[in-house]
Amino acid sequence: MGAFDVVVLGGGTAGTHVATRVAEGGRSVALVEAGLIGGESPYLACVPSNSLLISAGRGETWEDAVARRDRVTSGLDDSGPARHLAEAGVTVMRGTARITGPGTVEVSGGGSRLANGQASVPLTYTDLVIATGCEPVAPPIEGLSDIPAWTTAEGLCSPDLPRRLIVLGGGPAGCELTQIYAAFGSHVTLVEAEDRLLPAEPAFAGEILAVALRRAGAEICLGSPATKAERTADGLTLALDDGTRIDANRLLLASGRRPRLGDIGLETLGLTVGPGQALPTTTSCRVSGAAGRVWAAGDVTGITQAHAGRYQASVVAANILGAQREADYRAIPRCVFTIPSVFAVGEVPDTARRVRADLGATTRGRLGQDDLGCLELYADAETGLLTGAVAVGPDAATWMAEVTLAIRAEVPVTVLADAVHAFPTYGEALETAFRELAGTAGRPEHTDQQEEGIGPLSELDMETPEGDAYEQQQEVVADENATVGRREVPFDVNEADAAEQERAVGFDDDDYR
Repeated sequence: MGAFDVVVLGGGTAGTHVATRVAEGGRSVALVEAGLIGGESPYLACVPSNSLLISAGRGETWEDAVARRDRVTSGLDDSGPARHLAEAGVTVMRGTARITGPGTVEVSGGGSRLANGQASVPLTYTDLVIATGCEPVAPPIEGLSDIPAWTTAEGLCSPDLPRRLIVLGGGPAGCELTQIYAAFGSHVTLVEAEDRLLPAEPAFAGEILAVALRRAGAEICLGSPATKAERTADGLTLALDDGTRIDANRLLLASGRRPRLGDIGLETLGLTVGPGQALPTTTSCRVSGAAGRVWAAGDVTGITQAHAGRYQASVVAANILGAQREADYRAIPRCVFTIPSVFAVGEVPDTARRVRADLGATTRGRLGQDDLGCLELYADAETGLLTGAVAVGPDAATWMAEVTLAIRAEVPVTVLADAVHAFPTYGEALETAFRELAGTAGRPEHTDQQEEGIGPLSELDMETPEGDAYEQQQEVVADENATVGRREVPFDVNEADAAEQERAVGFDDDDYR
């Protein structure tokens, strides 16, 4: 039997962060993971998705994009993260854990996968951390099990490019995958049962994104759920509730996920959690109602952004090490890394005031011809504090970061309205919105430099114009080899089932490379 101060179930973003921090704090730690050490984001979700989107923006071929994706995901080799854990003093156990009672866990695996070659190993703990992530959920569609279908993880590690692809689900992952495959030449149809894309966000975000995806060549079917799938000689046919029938070579499921909590022994701790339910936690990330010292971080709490899981992990580690820290969820960013990208943070209270600003009205927007972009800010009418924001535009997560800080630090809108933003940047739109919220609406001083006659200079979202077209009265010609700027992004999408990481992905004969 192995005795540890802390046992961590799950080796994803949250689990590895907790284990490392606690081990560095002098505690003995065992981490149990059956799949990839490091989690899904670096191998099968955020990183490969953003790599492919960047390659698409640069105009790379599919073959080059796949090669680049495989390099940045290390070819699904997790030996590096496993080695870093070991160097930090963490005992890594490859296997599946089941809680057998307060203070005890049993780890089972494929014989040699456990360090001592045993079929199972019992562990004892003082603190237990549950960070087992989430798993895809297949929608109740007749015939779904009989057709060629991918999970999002499979769609992001495939070397092949289907001629015709159906993406089922218009959330963040579905929109990103739609844009990826459409950009590289697949005929993509995106199906969303709700009447708009990104149904969890304000309507304008999904509406703008739908226009962008259609411009990329994708077809979008909204407001009608899929009811039946049938295998055909060429692949499959998907029937929708409104009678629409869509032919494709493959179906990609991006229609939902749930916390991975089945069969881990929660009942032995006095917990009853139904299918699809998250673990109940306090603001200190402790599991409510559990016997003993039990903590949770990451997707199992119902908050699915990778950066949120890392934040929760830091809270858990601090509390295990004796500090008293609580999580504050008011300003957790939500991102979709399409082009244009979508950024959202906070919420809209009943007493909210809202203002909207158009990116196309900024000098930066006109320079890049960004007609697909705007933002909304929401402020509490009684306190004068920001409560939330949503933005659609180029690399929105970067230039909207100040809003996250403003919400978290409770900066009054009167102070935000007095902040100076560099010219020419998308911050001009924020400045306009802040001033309106603060009741000091008007043109920022630097907009005196702007002239109504200056139109877009480039379609390539250049960082700087190649000349002053207005003053020099000359045409600016973009280098035909110019490429879309690289997007630097945080991790925010978790997309794989650990069990699926170890099985081969099959492809149809008429997929092409």
